[in-house]
Amino acid sequence: MKRVHVDNYAPKYFSGKWSWDADKDCLHFQAHNDLENARERYITTNGYKFLRTMDQEEELIFRQEYVRPKSNNSDVVVLADIRNLVLYLMPPEFLSYKFIEFMHEREVLHVIHSLIIYFEYYLRLVEFVLIRRDELSGQMGQVQSEQTNDMKRTFSVYLSQYRMLVARNYCLIIGGERNLAKYYHMKPISNISATIHDKYFHEQFLAVAIQIVWICMHRRAYYIIEMEMNRLFRSEHFVSARPEYLNFTEAERSLLYGRNKKNWNYRVQESPLVQELKLVPAEDLPILWIGDRKYRGSDRRIAEMELEYIVPGSQLQLIDISHGILGHPKNLYNTLLYLDWPAVRFSNFSEQYDPYHIIRRPLLEIPKIGELQMRKMSENYEHFYKLSRIYDTCTHYQICHWVKRDINIKFFRSGGLLTNVVSRCEKELASTSTGPRVDLIISNYFKAMSKIRKDKKDFDKDSTSNTPLGSASSRFSVKRSKKGSISAASHRSLSDKFGSNL
Repeated sequence: MKRVHVDNYAPKYFSGKWSWDADKDCLHFQAHNDLENARERYITTNGYKFLRTMDQEEELIFRQEYVRPKSNNSDVVVLADIRNLVLYLMPPEFLSYKFIEFMHEREVLHVIHSLIIYFEYYLRLVEFVLIRRDELSGQMGQVQSEQTNDMKRTFSVYLSQYRMLVARNYCLIIGGERNLAKYYHMKPISNISATIHDKYFHEQFLAVAIQIVWICMHRRAYYIIEMEMNRLFRSEHFVSARPEYLNFTEAERSLLYGRNKKNWNYRVQESPLVQELKLVPAEDLPILWIGDRKYRGSDRRIAEMELEYIVPGSQLQLIDISHGILGHPKNLYNTLLYLDWPAVRFSNFSEQYDPYHIIRRPLLEIPKIGELQMRKMSENYEHFYKLSRIYDTCTHYQICHWVKRDINIKFFRSGGLLTNVVSRCEKELASTSTGPRVDLIISNYFKAMSKIRKDKKDFDKDSTSNTPLGSASSRFSVKRSKKGSISAASHRSLSDKFGSNL
């Protein structure tokens, strides 16, 4: 990643401006972060202030202490890079051991990954709605045909399918099963709910999710992402009316929010995610198994969604799909994950060669006429393969390091050593050490390889799990299982959540 600030050393004066003080007859420095321009340093998300930028010293600390370590995909942007940046920019009240550990859980990354896929399609559809609004208004407004309405219905169904994928992953969190039981608000024996604590915990998760999706979407359409995220997890009753939010007509709302959306009294209102799972069409039932078992059937739409979901974010260019900045080379971005346009110009991208969808504009593929009716006639076959993933777990030391973020920043600001390229080279030149022994080099090599390539025992253990798998930071492998077999616990768990039709 490129540096936001050119120099490797922390400056004596931070971002600001110089002015002449006539009273003292000297120059006076006015810093931006403590005067009238302080609002430019923060962005408010659901009432919490996140840092919008970082000064030179904060950037050096982040690059030295909190950047993702070297791995086989460390040269591209993945979900873990965006998450680490948001954790570094989030407010101090978020720094609790429970919340940091929660953000590193596998199921939470599944939810964020599915949210990124959903908002990638949602923003394209909102742009389509706004363009159609301009085309239909005024004296020269166009007349819609039946083919246009059929195309809109198809787009709405596709968006509902992505919303269903988000709901499938999110229900595994709110259920509090297995390793997520410690985050559940209801105590197992006394059945007493920690309502106040769970409220703030949920608010913090939504704020961080909004920031992650916003940064992943090239920091565009912030208010649209914030409004839709709050609607998904809260319902429309609890979305504040702000002048920055868009107002959609009834026809536009039915297109964007789907056919399963129903508004009731706020006391009995269910979130749109829960409503999607209550009315799942028969042809969409295989979506609930995406990431857990390999789809076998003739429905092309399900196969495309599965491919889009299980391919890691670092390899999306192989299937020519864009999910924001996932999979883009880090040398095109700076520390804050802003796109560096001079680096893009020197990369010689064009309309014919653009594997990362930087020059090419995102688009909606026009569906075929009658595609929804064709999907109802598709066939599903028995599955033979289960998908297993290799997931990078977070250690206790790493979580504690994030919890002590402000303490570490204060330590380095007060005189802690911030290493850079020059100081590291000087230290290596002055060192007389012969380096580590051969046996240590070999042991470190095997440790790194065991982290990247898991043994077959790990695959067998993961294949018996009843949790749907797949995230932007996961790498999948395929394991052959018995014909049509699935564990009783897995079938019972999914049947309780998604209905007995499974």
